[in-house]
Amino acid sequence: MKLLGRTAVNTVVGISVLYTLLPVLWLVLAAAKSGDALFGSDLLSWKGFSPLDNLKDLFAMDKGIYRRWYANSLFYAVVGGALSSLISIACGYAFDKYRFKHKEKLFGLVLAAVMVPQTVLALPLYLIASGTGLVDTAWAVFVPVLFNPFGVYLGRVFSQGYVPDEVLEAARIDGAGELKTYFRVSLRMLGPGVVTVFLFQLTAIWNNFFLPMVMLSDQQLYPVSLGLYTWNSSATVSPEYYPVVITGSLLAVVPLLVAFVLLQRFWRSGLTAGAVK
Repeated sequence: MKLLGRTAVNTVVGISVLYTLLPVLWLVLAAAKSGDALFGSDLLSWKGFSPLDNLKDLFAMDKGIYRRWYANSLFYAVVGGALSSLISIACGYAFDKYRFKHKEKLFGLVLAAVMVPQTVLALPLYLIASGTGLVDTAWAVFVPVLFNPFGVYLGRVFSQGYVPDEVLEAARIDGAGELKTYFRVSLRMLGPGVVTVFLFQLTAIWNNFFLPMVMLSDQQLYPVSLGLYTWNSSATVSPEYYPVVITGSLLAVVPLLVAFVLLQRFWRSGLTAGAVK
């Protein structure tokens, strides 16, 4: 029975790995093929192998607008994710360490906001942006991603697990103010939590599609996700867009892989602390 159970688990894991990796493998192979080889479904041969030509076409298509999309996505995701993680951790820390009126009720609202799908908020956010004149500007996409209810929840969990109350009391006895205690003591302890929230938010913002589609009409402000969608829609009329869409999709994965590889040590320790707590 034990061997049978182990075999069943290994089978499920193997199927899950194949389900995850096969689309990535197809993307890598397809990005290296010319349009003729791609339409001929000839992915496993050397025929039509032209990754460099695909890259040149990608960065030359529509006057090189893919570079602008890529830079926009880096701005929205990296800068927005970093600021969002700092805000979330600070809010979670406040919910954990300070007493104030209706604290638990307010935190309940934060938990309720976690359950609200982001697509539901797109129309209210558009109306607010329209009323403030931010529609079709980078701020219409950048500002909403700064506030992350799930990050606030994680911030409170990490604060409970990483920052002992005794350390804060010792800092206060030494004469440190609340801001100095937070930035000099607490924030350093919360480093793995900041990285964990940042990675979650980086992934969410980088893959964000619906909000930019609602807010933006200027292609110069598009992120990669919306730009590739536009090209893919055009590919039904102009098939030359298909190879560049696939190559662009492969390049769009690179920042997320780099972020996880560079920060995985902090991410693992952060998740472990949250799970133990």
